[in-house]
Amino acid sequence: MKLAMKTPLVEMDGDEMTRVIWQKIKEILLYPYLDLKTEYYDLGLAHRDETLDAVTEESALATKRLGVAVKCATITPNAQRVEEYGLRQMWKSPNGTIRRILDGTVFRSPILCKGILPYLPAWKEPIVLARHAYGDIYAASDEAMSQGERAYLVVEDGRGREVRRRLLHDFREGAGVAMGMYNCDASIRSFARSCFRYALDRKLPVLFSAKDTIAKTYDGRFKEIFAQVYEQEFAQEMNAAGLWYLYTLIDDAVARIVRSRGGILWACKNYDGDVMSDMVATAYGSLGMMTSVLVSPDPAGVYEYEAAHGTVTRHWYRYRDGEETSTNSVASIFAWTGALKKRGEKDGLADLCAFADRLERATIAVIEAGEMTGDLIPLFHREGISPKKLETVQFLRAVASRLEYASV
Repeated sequence: MKLAMKTPLVEMDGDEMTRVIWQKIKEILLYPYLDLKTEYYDLGLAHRDETLDAVTEESALATKRLGVAVKCATITPNAQRVEEYGLRQMWKSPNGTIRRILDGTVFRSPILCKGILPYLPAWKEPIVLARHAYGDIYAASDEAMSQGERAYLVVEDGRGREVRRRLLHDFREGAGVAMGMYNCDASIRSFARSCFRYALDRKLPVLFSAKDTIAKTYDGRFKEIFAQVYEQEFAQEMNAAGLWYLYTLIDDAVARIVRSRGGILWACKNYDGDVMSDMVATAYGSLGMMTSVLVSPDPAGVYEYEAAHGTVTRHWYRYRDGEETSTNSVASIFAWTGALKKRGEKDGLADLCAFADRLERATIAVIEAGEMTGDLIPLFHREGISPKKLETVQFLRAVASRLEYASV
């Protein structure tokens, strides 16, 4: 008998090779075991273009309503993609749109397997990357500037009266570019609270990094709010749990992280988190082995799970041309299991949570037994086991076979 669900998940479909994998995961690992209920939104680039990107906002609003979403990787188009797909315009990042609507923090954590060794031998425990998912460069306004023009930061009061202005740059000597970006105290405060709550749940110390020596007012506000939230709301509980909090400059944080053994939550601003999460994932072995969840500050709890990697374009072109691929599906599987577990928790469905746990263990067990996609083979070193390369669907079927074992 298939497991039942009460409330649907918001399902956001995606692009290219990950879209192919998305369907195969449902066919091989979910439909045979679950009466899967989803509210489906096609965030594939073609459909986003057809709807003038309205579907992206609709999916985010549905997530706020239903509380849990699972998202396939999507394309953020550049000029080449506009031409390739014949787009009306260069649409913004769907992740950026969703994060703007949901606010919150993105937590990314490596999926650890015996035999997959980090590139940094000192790393023995997971490093969880907490990325602020609101504002900054992802919501910035930028302009191309002609020679002779001037760019200003202008501030008006609530009645539209100018109260101050600041010259950014005088382009009298030649053309260039200018940008303005922002953040909000309420979102920064929610970011800080999310980090400390998550750290307490996972029993991790917290390292927050920015660059307040350069952006004295902008990054200084982040530093100040984090300190306030920690001292006023979390210091006592963190100390009682034997956990610490430290603010440091981001360049110092990188050095500390590289030398650490892991077992830490590293909180970063939006852009820093985007870059550093890929660094951490790759250093642990593969972007295909990294979970990602957006946690909204909504009191009811809103969660959006996705893989940390992109659409695997190179494999998509090969698949489209009829060639065999060996594409890592682990992060996409864990996006589904994370969403199913959270749905089960919210709806009081212990069996659904147990199934998601069993699927995760089955996935890891296949790799630890030496069966994996090609990207993991150079990283696998386990005594007595020679790794075997599986193509994309073969790997999913190997995971399905493990689900039949009661011991998994």
